Amino acid sequence: MTTIAEFTVKKPDGSDLDLSEKLGTVLLVVNTASKCGFTPQYDGLEELHQKFGDQGFEVLAFPCNQFGGQEPGDAEEIDQFCKVNFGLTFPLMQKIDVNGDNASPLFDWMKGEAPGLMGSKAVKWNFTKFLIGRDGKVIRRYAPQDTPAKIEKDIAALL
Repeated sequence: MTTIAEFTVKKPDGSDLDLSEKLGTVLLVVNTASKCGFTPQYDGLEELHQKFGDQGFEVLAFPCNQFGGQEPGDAEEIDQFCKVNFGLTFPLMQKIDVNGDNASPLFDWMKGEAPGLMGSKAVKWNFTKFLIGRDGKVIRRYAPQDTPAKIEKDIAALL
């Protein structure tokens, strides 16, 4: 049985983050973009991070430029934008693809574990969210329009 612990992702500086370090933590994994209509959700994601961070919860954001070219910047530009405009304190990972031949293995796995509407595996747009339990298994996928506030009760229940 696969869990998030079997994946390694890249931090913006190119160093590895072994996700086995995150076992025991409730995670909300999100593909993000700086120039999207859903970008204001960064505020809600930061609120969740602040509210539950000391209880074993973390947001992992993965910038992605696959939807309308809405994340054109490099790692430094993205980081600066998020800190200045949203005061983000949760980690941003290296920019990735979530669909296609170059898709992140992590996202390929999550999409298979929690298909979208009508069994679709593809991520449809920015700010698709995956809730991961302390055991490293995918609990649920949330659509881009599902606000962080709407997800809060599900996170609280896992903590």
